[in-house]
Amino acid sequence: MAIKIEMPKLSDTMEEGVIAKWNVKEGDAVEAGDIIAEVETDKATMDVEAFDAGTVLKIVPAEGDSVPLGGLIAVLGEEGEDISGILGGGEASAPAEEETKEEATSEEPTETYTGSAIKIEMPKLSDTMEEGIIAKWNVQEGDKVEAGDVIAEVETDKATMDVEVFDSGTVLKIIPGEGDAVPLGGLIAVIGEEGDDISALLNGGSSAPAKAAAPKEETKAAPTASAPSTSTSNDGRVKASPLAKKIAEDKGIDLSQVTGSGPEGRIVKADVESFDPASAPAEPASKPEASAPAPKSFDSLESKEVKVSQMRKVIARRLSESKFTNPHFYVTLDIDMKAAVAAREALKAQDVKISFNDIVVKASAVALTRHQAINSSWNEDVIVEHGDVNIAIAVAIDEGLMTPVINHADKKGLSAISAETRELAGLARDRKLQPDQMEGSTFTISNLGMFGVEDFTAIINPPNACILAVGAIRDVPVVENGAVVPGKRMKVTLSSDHRVVDGAKAAEFLNTVKQLIENPLAMLL
Repeated sequence: MAIKIEMPKLSDTMEEGVIAKWNVKEGDAVEAGDIIAEVETDKATMDVEAFDAGTVLKIVPAEGDSVPLGGLIAVLGEEGEDISGILGGGEASAPAEEETKEEATSEEPTETYTGSAIKIEMPKLSDTMEEGIIAKWNVQEGDKVEAGDVIAEVETDKATMDVEVFDSGTVLKIIPGEGDAVPLGGLIAVIGEEGDDISALLNGGSSAPAKAAAPKEETKAAPTASAPSTSTSNDGRVKASPLAKKIAEDKGIDLSQVTGSGPEGRIVKADVESFDPASAPAEPASKPEASAPAPKSFDSLESKEVKVSQMRKVIARRLSESKFTNPHFYVTLDIDMKAAVAAREALKAQDVKISFNDIVVKASAVALTRHQAINSSWNEDVIVEHGDVNIAIAVAIDEGLMTPVINHADKKGLSAISAETRELAGLARDRKLQPDQMEGSTFTISNLGMFGVEDFTAIINPPNACILAVGAIRDVPVVENGAVVPGKRMKVTLSSDHRVVDGAKAAEFLNTVKQLIENPLAMLL
């Protein structure tokens, strides 16, 4: 009997996997335990095994394809076995399809709207906009509008923008209320002739091509010379819609040269788009201007799209959730590194290699045992104060960031922390970390000192309550006993979840870290 192989859950936060490589092809015979594919998860590239012997009858996704958890990736069975039922959704799929067709046939046909009313749909007012919120309606049902009128103000992800109409008529229907969110292309209003029956249009019937939303293209006839419109008010200001002004600015068009076709000569989008500079009136000879230098031309660099990896998708989702869900606050201290530098040099002379990051990890681990609130997590109704001290180390790789975990860091010496950090960092860069090596952290450290960064703030790594950002060691003049002498300083910044940690507790923890680093022998007590 044929067996479906589905996308397994290979990490605790995995929601989908990307087929990095197929190790088999259709027709191959496999045994139980054979690795048939490599799958890229949000944390690492993992192997997928077959748990039954058989022939690979079908491979569904190609290399590079993304598959959700439980999604079909392959089918095993006996050679020549009919698997159409599996690929088609099972034996019941054919009758279900016939039943659906019968139901569809028995339904009443959708009523077609044949009137002249026009739908006004939510326009795309920014490059990243996915929906708009009606901030204000400038019209009511029954109001008459002219082409170019601003009927609503819409709040986008970037700004509040005006929505114009490009047709005259009566506002027959306003759909969303102020404060309502509407997806791109969603119906927001209908305009037409007073008394027009639009019930079929509101029930899903199609209308004439809509021309209402600001970004939609429309061509209007140029005003005739015998009936020119003026777009300049008595006080000399040019009357133009916000969208028309923006397009003119982008195209470098002087709006004073554009003839408006909107109400009272108001310049609308179509006027700017159809404007021909060659047909603009010449400047009066009495106002000569110095000729501007010809603009320099630059070779354009080619833009490209980079496919977002599974890891980057998860990083984006989780850190966005953290930044906008956890109320972050930041506390910074400057640490005297003179004693730490001397201690490291002394150990190096004894052929014991440790890094300054190892010293920070050990100091943080000891400090966490003394400040339980920092070693905690928010869990809605309760705050979890962790008994173990498990410190995650942020490691940068090409695809993003990985956070291997040093478990029980408070109970390990500097040499053990150093060796484990090197091993985990190497596995991270080779994408060979296992899920259990990245789970269970109670605190995170991110160090950018090796890049010359003096100080920065880091986003909390959920479910931790805090993350420590470590900067570079700086050679600076300091005052000791009234004299200016060379010094070595390092800034550290603690990002804290204010739901769990208060400012005083964050400051107390950082002061303990500072004392331990400035007196390395204290970490051994």
